Parts: sequence; structure tokens; C-alpha cells
Amino acid sequence: MHRIDENRPFLPVKIAILTVSDSRTAAEDRSGDTLQRLIQEDGHEVVRREICRDEVETIVGFLKSCIQDPGVDVVITTGGTGVTGRDITPEAFDRVLEKRIEGFGELFRMLSYQKIGTSTMQSRALGGVARGTYLFALPGSTGACKDGWQDILRWQLDYRHRPCNLVELMPRLQEHVTAAE
Repeated sequence: MHRIDENRPFLPVKIAILTVSDSRTAAEDRSGDTLQRLIQEDGHEVVRREICRDEVETIVGFLKSCIQDPGVDVVITTGGTGVTGRDITPEAFDRVLEKRIEGFGELFRMLSYQKIGTSTMQSRALGGVARGTYLFALPGSTGACKDGWQDILRWQLDYRHRPCNLVELMPRLQEHVTAAE
């Protein structure tokens, strides 16, 4: 299912992690710890990591600062994707996304269904692109972070993955900006 072309070089990706939670501290951020460990084990670089409360403006501010930073290729958030009143990560993403990657959320829920059944319908995991930066929102559980990384993102963020991957598209993500100039 996952084919790696060993004739292609591995290209490390620079990733920012944001944990969205009203209650977690750095000492208790198991989901953020899990993501960081998995990302680094796969050879990528975590260039920024923060925790913020479930507040749209704070999340939007983090996303915008990462999008404007040429040293960040990808942002992965964990938390705030459920359906309760304080779960507002998708709404924050809506304020910055230029294009959605619908297949990410669909694939995440399909894979999650195999593990947690119909409870996966409560997840509003999503992916997209803004100003040449990939953005992915995962649920806040460590299991969801493992699934999102190990089953989807580790493959799509590996330049060697065939038949295609998100890394090889990075140089083309802002073609619309170049064309408009």
C-alpha cells in the first residue's frame, strides 16, 4: 500500500505543532509529545511547538504566524476538532485556509472507523493549504495523533512515497500568486 522509492532522496519537512486545549500544560501534553516524537523519529524537524486555549483568535494568530514563516512547511494541530461548544479549531482554520484537502479528513475518519467505530463521526479532522503551507487539524487524543501521523501524514510528507506525495507539490502551492503578479 505504501511504496517508498529508495532512488529518491529523503527531504526533511519543517513542522510546527499546536496543541489546542483549555486544560493541558506542557507537562501534560501527551498528544503534542506523541506527535513530536513520531515526527522526529521519521526524520523531520519540529521547528515550533506551542499550547493555546480553545480561542479562535489565538489559533488564527498561531496559524498566520506559521504561514508567514518561510521556515515552516507544515502545521499540525491537535485538539479542538470535536463538536462541543469549545471545539473551534476547524472554525479557526476556515479563517486562513485557501484550499481544503477534503481527502485528509475523509481518510482520517475512514481509518479511525476501523478502530473506534461510529464514534469517529464526532471528529472534524481536516487538512488544507494556506500561502504554500500545509495545515492539518487532528483530534486531541494520543491515539488520533498516532493514527493521523502513522497512517497518513508520514507517507504524504515523505518525498520518496509513490505514486505521489504532498512534498513534491510544495514548489507549486503558490502558482496562483506568481501567475497574478
